[in-house]
Amino acid sequence: MFRIKENKKTILQLALPVIAGLSVQMILSLVDTAIIGRLPDAKFALAALGIAFYATWAVISFFSSLSTGTNILVARNYGAQNYKECGSVLNSSIVMAGSIGILVSIPVVYFSSNIANLFAADKTVGSYAGSYLFYRFMGLPFFLVSVSYRGFYYGIRKTKIFMIAGVFANLSNIFLDYTLVFGAFGFKRMGLAGAGLGSAIATALETSVYVVVSIMRGYRTKYALFKNFRLNLPNNQSFLNIIKVIAKLSLPISFQSIFTLTGLLLFISIIGLMGTAQQAASQVVLSAMFLSFMPSMGFGVAAQTLVGNQLGDNNIKAAKRWGFETSKISTSYTFLLGLIFVLFPGFVVSILTTNTGIINIAVPVLRIAGFAQIFFGIGFVLANGLLAAGESFFVMLTDVTINWFVFVPLAYLLGVVFKFGLIGVWTAMPFYTSLYALVIFLKFNSKSVMKKVIQY
Repeated sequence: MFRIKENKKTILQLALPVIAGLSVQMILSLVDTAIIGRLPDAKFALAALGIAFYATWAVISFFSSLSTGTNILVARNYGAQNYKECGSVLNSSIVMAGSIGILVSIPVVYFSSNIANLFAADKTVGSYAGSYLFYRFMGLPFFLVSVSYRGFYYGIRKTKIFMIAGVFANLSNIFLDYTLVFGAFGFKRMGLAGAGLGSAIATALETSVYVVVSIMRGYRTKYALFKNFRLNLPNNQSFLNIIKVIAKLSLPISFQSIFTLTGLLLFISIIGLMGTAQQAASQVVLSAMFLSFMPSMGFGVAAQTLVGNQLGDNNIKAAKRWGFETSKISTSYTFLLGLIFVLFPGFVVSILTTNTGIINIAVPVLRIAGFAQIFFGIGFVLANGLLAAGESFFVMLTDVTINWFVFVPLAYLLGVVFKFGLIGVWTAMPFYTSLYALVIFLKFNSKSVMKKVIQY
């Protein structure tokens, strides 16, 4: 029987540590915006931060889906009490992540300036964004190894480890950003580039925490960590077979991330046609939206883990109940925060910047964003439940189709063609989030879903 109160407790025990860790990341994003917003050339620096942030996210998100594939396999094995195979999945994932990280980081660091200038209408903005990306991409190998570890710890329900690592790394990042951006404590003043270097160093620190925990005797023994770096694993699966299944589960989400985030970059570029001040104001609003987005990701992790555990135990009905219950809790949060954004936008925006011109532009936009983000709680959480069932291609197809063929064209049509300006561009956002939530809900609620779970 699905006992609501007890299972809400289970959901919160899984989700809250992830939310705490992601919230510190969100706070870092807000602090980054606040620090950069106080530079003498804040208008150019904030616009560059917006481009650099989404360009970074586009690159790392393509590969960070390794966490999804790792989490799904580990969660199913954990639900079936196959603990040694949980460790085998992590071992394989680490090898794959580390290799990809090294190979990819070299070209993206080298072409960081070119990447930035693809999306910058202003040369100064492009130069600033390129300097940030140059340093930020250096941390890519550490990041990819860390996401493999995250998938493992999520799958075995040890989300507190992510919280501890995230708090440590992001607090360090805040200190490093302040030090390197402004040149405090005798360090050279680097401006926006300092924020990129600080983030790269912090990523390495986060990975070190995961490694230290994994070599502790309890984890090393129970999950046979670091004992199976060979072709034949305990269940006679090959190392390459596990990698193949992780890739099968992860690659659709990788392509989803790159296309969706490229769509967001096009969205920002459309705003850039209206002026640098409008682009800076939109970056402030997007930073504020992470107050809702990051917690929704936390509940998404909980849904993915719990649905995966139940599928590992061959209980489809319970898997669906876990998904719906998690989405209800998440939506309660996104609704409350959206209400705050609609009713008190000036207060929220003033926390992020002291520039009066940017505040005046951002206030009406934040009201629109507040309504749009309510749907995160349904769409994002249930999408993660579908991922646990192996429906990664459907999730990808839904997001990419709505993003590229509804969101971006509608933003351009309302903002540029019909000349409604920045408000018109942002009006496309609620159409995007609500339509995505509806399609995902209908799929998750369908009778056919979870009938054919990917075997490995």
